[in-house]
Amino acid sequence: MARLPLRTIVDAPEEAQPRLDAAEKNNGFLPNLVRLLANAPAALETYQTVTAINGRASLSLAEREAVQITAAVTHGCGFCVAGHSAIADKKAKLEKPIIDALRNGTGVPDIRIDAVARFTETVIASRGSVNDAELAAFKAAGFDDQAALEVVLGVSLATLCNFANNLGQPELNAQLAPYEWKGAASPAGVQ
Repeated sequence: MARLPLRTIVDAPEEAQPRLDAAEKNNGFLPNLVRLLANAPAALETYQTVTAINGRASLSLAEREAVQITAAVTHGCGFCVAGHSAIADKKAKLEKPIIDALRNGTGVPDIRIDAVARFTETVIASRGSVNDAELAAFKAAGFDDQAALEVVLGVSLATLCNFANNLGQPELNAQLAPYEWKGAASPAGVQ
């Protein structure tokens, strides 16, 4: 059971209701993350706005999902690992071994996706203070300064979602059940 209320379109604060309605129409269901964020309409607006901005980044959908899954694994957010695994599978069309490697935090059998995952881990662990060699390794995989900053953008989006889910502990939507993740505790000790 969730620790914080999972709002519906009917009982959400009035300013969150149109955002919930749009999310339900966009997804075909109302993700519990969105229902959770509706408790704070500004948080829901931030999530949806930054999601749209992140979608315009130069990183491909597959690369953006690698950021999201890697951050969720690092932050111990099973809800986001499941949700972004579904997107990686259904929309980004990533192969199962790539998705599994991202979910396991292991080497990814795709050089660019692996570079994104490793750089994401480094950005999180160093709080953005990556060293020259780490940045050079990311660029050696074909990325540029813009992409490096877009990883930071993705991490910021993931942090909002991961931390909100870890705080509120919403149940996983049935639509995401095939992607359930019960990974080991993250380095911070969060599960």
